[in-house]
Amino acid sequence: MKIHEYQAKAILARYGVTTPRGEVAFSKEEAREGAHRLKSPIVVVKAQIHAGGRGKGGGVKLAHSPDEAAEIASRMLGMNLVTFQTGPGGRIVKRLLIEEGLDIKRELYLSLLVDRQSARVIFMASAAGGVEIEEVAKKDPNAILKETIHPSVGLQPYQARKLAFGLGLSGEAANHAAPFFQALYRAFVDTDASMLEINPCVLTGDGRLVALDAKMTFDDNGLFRHTDLRGLRDLDEEDPLEVEASKYGLNYIKLDGNVACMVNGAGLAMATMDIIKYAGGSPANFLDVGGGASAEQVKNAFRILLSDPAVKAVFINIFGGILRCDVLATGVVAAAKDLQVKIPVVVRMEGTNVEQGQQILRDSGLNFTIANGMKDGAQKVVSLAGGAR
Repeated sequence: MKIHEYQAKAILARYGVTTPRGEVAFSKEEAREGAHRLKSPIVVVKAQIHAGGRGKGGGVKLAHSPDEAAEIASRMLGMNLVTFQTGPGGRIVKRLLIEEGLDIKRELYLSLLVDRQSARVIFMASAAGGVEIEEVAKKDPNAILKETIHPSVGLQPYQARKLAFGLGLSGEAANHAAPFFQALYRAFVDTDASMLEINPCVLTGDGRLVALDAKMTFDDNGLFRHTDLRGLRDLDEEDPLEVEASKYGLNYIKLDGNVACMVNGAGLAMATMDIIKYAGGSPANFLDVGGGASAEQVKNAFRILLSDPAVKAVFINIFGGILRCDVLATGVVAAAKDLQVKIPVVVRMEGTNVEQGQQILRDSGLNFTIANGMKDGAQKVVSLAGGAR
């Protein structure tokens, strides 16, 4: 689950991380009032969407008075903000962060994430703040500092000092850096975050480290422990079909192809998308119904797939273990009848009760195509969707 910048900063502030003073605004007048209360010579009006690159897209502006902040807010609210992370479709801006301006001396990059290779949390830092870290890694990998954190002891003071010195901090700034970095780590672990990025973290003219930006993503599997965090979810920032799928415990991600996929198991789902591409097609989604899906879940999954107007054909690829093939077939037939499916549906099933499942499909009176293996299924569904793209 992702949250907005102002929400992430509120969480970090509770752990002692220094952040700029600011207020969220949902209207022109709220922006004016917020800027007035800040009493800062310069305020920053920042669009709040779940994407980076807002400044380059026109989503971050400076204002020199409350009236100017209100004027900028009136233009920014409701705008379709396009960045390198939103894609060409962009995102509609519905809320703003009105924040005090700072005397910025240097910009740094800080982040924490789960490193799958070491199976531990890793703290990354770079003196090249304010730009995309991917570009830094591409041009100069040595410019990125890394500290792997042992889960039983956490981020140690010597590791924090090593990062501070590696960033070129000295004096009071280096002394302040260690507790700042440790506070970031505590916030990351305590909230079951999967990613925390501060880009930029700035060193101000008076020697303070301040989180000028903040991005946090949380592990959905840990949200049952955090009722306060669940309330921060902004459904307007998520794809409507993905929101609908989450109601039924389905793992769904919308893509830009025309072949819908329904699969049980994340690994099989990835392989299914790969083989569709290999056959010359383009997957319209990632959908994992899970190993123990019921007929009702299968029916809802099928309905969500067909709600995407780009879909020209459906490929159902199931290995029947806990989810028996006859249960799957029953759910698919019920959904196809209820939704009056007009597009081709190719089904490849293997495993428990596969013969019964295939017979249910044949006896349904509906136009299902039964595939003999993944390759055969992929070739058939790509052909039925209009051929290779």
